[in-house]
Amino acid sequence: MGAAALESGLGAGTKFLKKLVRFIRGADTLTVAEKVYSIAAFLAIVTTFLLVMSVQSVRLQTTYRHLHATSADAAVGVGRINALIYAVVMESRGIYMSADRAAMKQFADGLVRRNRELAEAVKSMERTVRDDDAELFSSFRLRIQQFIDFRNELVRRGVEISPAAAREWGDNDANRTLRSKLNSDLEALERIYEQRASEADELADNHRYAAAYLFALGLVALMLAALNVVVMRNSVVGALADITQATDRIAQGDVKSEVPHLHRHDEIGRLARAVQNFRDAVARIFELEELELGTAQARDAAMTERDKFNDKYQAKKWQLSAAINNMPQGLIMLDGKANVVAMNANYRKMYDLPETIQTGSTLEEILEHRVKSGLFSGDVAKYVAAVLDRIARREPTAYELALNDGRVIKIYERPMDGGGWVSVQEDITEQRQRERMHERMERLLAIVVENVTEGIIAKDARNLRYLFINKAAEKQIGMSRAEIVGKTARELFSKETADLIEQRDKQLLAQQQQLEPITDTINNPIRGRRKVSWRRLQIGGAGEDSHIFVTMVEDLGSGMGAAA
Repeated sequence: MGAAALESGLGAGTKFLKKLVRFIRGADTLTVAEKVYSIAAFLAIVTTFLLVMSVQSVRLQTTYRHLHATSADAAVGVGRINALIYAVVMESRGIYMSADRAAMKQFADGLVRRNRELAEAVKSMERTVRDDDAELFSSFRLRIQQFIDFRNELVRRGVEISPAAAREWGDNDANRTLRSKLNSDLEALERIYEQRASEADELADNHRYAAAYLFALGLVALMLAALNVVVMRNSVVGALADITQATDRIAQGDVKSEVPHLHRHDEIGRLARAVQNFRDAVARIFELEELELGTAQARDAAMTERDKFNDKYQAKKWQLSAAINNMPQGLIMLDGKANVVAMNANYRKMYDLPETIQTGSTLEEILEHRVKSGLFSGDVAKYVAAVLDRIARREPTAYELALNDGRVIKIYERPMDGGGWVSVQEDITEQRQRERMHERMERLLAIVVENVTEGIIAKDARNLRYLFINKAAEKQIGMSRAEIVGKTARELFSKETADLIEQRDKQLLAQQQQLEPITDTINNPIRGRRKVSWRRLQIGGAGEDSHIFVTMVEDLGSGMGAAA
């Protein structure tokens, strides 16, 4: 049921993202800032869920390991105490059946030693006591102490008086009643520890679902990051390059060329309309210059008209400047010699440029200021030479730059007609930090899987070759990871065992998952015949590259060793 819910959730999320992509590509009524901020908001929400699920996953794993360890230790302790009680009873019978003190001495020594071991075993079990067994364990510990005191007195009577006196002391209803109560206590404790183990298994199931949710959220975060790059490229960088080329054509006298992106309703559209107004103003100026009036009055009138258009030109120029300054990214335009043609306020703020650096300054001056402020540590001359080389080659480029203050800047560079260069720069520090956090969480999950006490084995469902085993599985099988990975069961185990494993593979393919433990007896080539319990599930489906069988195996024999 949990796997079906996860698959349904992933399908709904994929459909939503596809609709979001189609909406952004066709929603010209949205501004660039609204598009970028919307995607960033979605990414922040997904990252928040990812962090919460990561914390929950770690908490579940910690609780599971503690509960599994305590239940296992307690179960082992109960078994050891039961065995020691039986050993004490056997030593007592040896005392009863001895004919003299000399023959009884070895049984008395053995009984005293078993009593000490029994007391130590009870004391070691105190570490596993919780609220659910505290009251029962308290009464159990008192009965154990009574049992030990009774057997010590039995030894004393046998050594100091006679074996007959020891038999008389041991043959009574109080002794038998105490034994009966001890057996009842042990059975009750075993039931409690079985319940703990069941709770640990439930936590393990919850942790698997949490891991699946983490994977899905990480995938959504990657898709949103890729979507952000697509929006920036299509909505900002490419459009700015088109408008820059149109501006260059107008500056060269081509006042009849079309200005692209006029239909857009965002910042790029406003910038395009400002350029169109600029083109119209320049065209009108050219027309006025061509109409030379023969008289001073006509000339004055033409000059007056030209002044008016110059005023409009300046106004449109300020509009263009305002549009550039309102961009959420930093922008700088250079000519063919790396002199600054234009820059917006976000670029100045990004590098904390002083007012002395304005249009007409050189890229070298900007870099020298960054060196003084600690934001650049490279060779200024080499960097300027590299930029001039890119301008000369006129090849668009995109790269990331790490500043000395820890910020990461994404830079998109495109050529302009006339030999110029436009660079759009965006601070992506938070995005890179989120990516590093995601990578750390993936490494943490890998460490957790590698160090769990249960054997975990992954197999390619298409060719039944082993893909991965953890340390616990290596120890159970008795072979190294290098000896197992890439091979099939028939290359590692006997025909009987390989047939059993392939039979279980077919069952898993039909059932999708086998979360209830299945117990089998197999022939391990290293450990011999072993009794193992395994739970299995499959990831993906037929025809998918990621179709995998995952097995969680536990060795139920006296030693370690298993295979799947």
